[in-house]
Amino acid sequence: MNCVCLLGSPRTKGNSATLAARFTQTAQSLGAGVQTFALNELAFQGCQACFACKGQEEKCILEDDLQEVLQAISDCDCLVLASPIYFGDVTAQTKAFIDRSFSFLRPDFKTSPQPGRLSGEKHLVFILTQGDPDEESFKDVYPKYARFLKMEGYAQTHLIRGCGLMGPDDAAGDEKTLRQAEELARQLFS
Repeated sequence: MNCVCLLGSPRTKGNSATLAARFTQTAQSLGAGVQTFALNELAFQGCQACFACKGQEEKCILEDDLQEVLQAISDCDCLVLASPIYFGDVTAQTKAFIDRSFSFLRPDFKTSPQPGRLSGEKHLVFILTQGDPDEESFKDVYPKYARFLKMEGYAQTHLIRGCGLMGPDDAAGDEKTLRQAEELARQLFS
C-alpha cells in the first residue's frame, strides 16, 4: 500500500504537518510507501474551468507541478490532505488543489452511480488544525469538502482534527490528536 500526503500549510513544520507526519511515519513503519508534497512549494494554478478533463483527455491538461501530484493520487491507496484553518476554511493552497481535483470526476458525474474516476478502495484522511479551542467552530469544513471529494472515488473518508493549536508547535504536545493520527494509520495500514 502507498500513501500520498499533501501539506496545505505554508509552514512545512506547523501543526497540520506535525499531525500528518505522525500518520505517515506510522504508515511507513508498517511498510507503506509515502510521498509527501508541500503545496506551497509547488508552482501550480487553480482550476481554469476549461472542462478539458471532461473530454477526451480525461485528466487535467494544465502543465504545472500539480500533474505529478494528481498522478500520484491516482496510483495511491490513501490520500492525506492536511491543512490549518485560515479565516474559517482550508488554506488557499489546499483549496486550489481541491478545485483541480475536479479532474477526477467523470463527465456525467451528476447522474452517474460512479461519479469518480479514482479506482480501488482509496482512503481520504483529512487533517485539520485550528487555533480556536471550540470544537463547534469550523466543524462544517470537513463535511463540506469530504462530500465532494468522496464523489471522486474515495471508499472512506476520515477526519483528524486538532483544536486549540494556536502556536506553530502546539501539535507536538497534543498527545490526544497525535495518538489519533497514529491509531488511524495503524488501522488503515496493518
